[in-house]
Amino acid sequence: MSKKLPVYGIKNCDTVRKSLKWLQQNNIEFEFHDLKTETPSAPEIKQWLKDVDSKILVNRRGLTWRKLTDNEKSLLETDPIKLIQSHPTLLKRPLIYVGELWRVGFKSEEWDNLFT
Repeated sequence: MSKKLPVYGIKNCDTVRKSLKWLQQNNIEFEFHDLKTETPSAPEIKQWLKDVDSKILVNRRGLTWRKLTDNEKSLLETDPIKLIQSHPTLLKRPLIYVGELWRVGFKSEEWDNLFT
């Protein structure tokens, strides 16, 4: 792979830590983007939403979602880009770009197949 794999997540997320460790163990170069310190741009989010449905991309079981008002939650249907930009930690993690598609989540068995 000539370019570094973009990985979006949060440093203290267990799943992200596992995925980064997996990438290191498999000698895959990556560029980590911390969603707590880097707000994704509208064009980035738009690209993600082309490959991943907003109902999959947004974690509706996490603490961030539970803290949202009903009006904010309704943005998932009407303006998911605005919702994600306002609360980037809502994204399911990690989010990676591989094989011409954006993908969400980490399962080592799936990644074994994805990267071989």
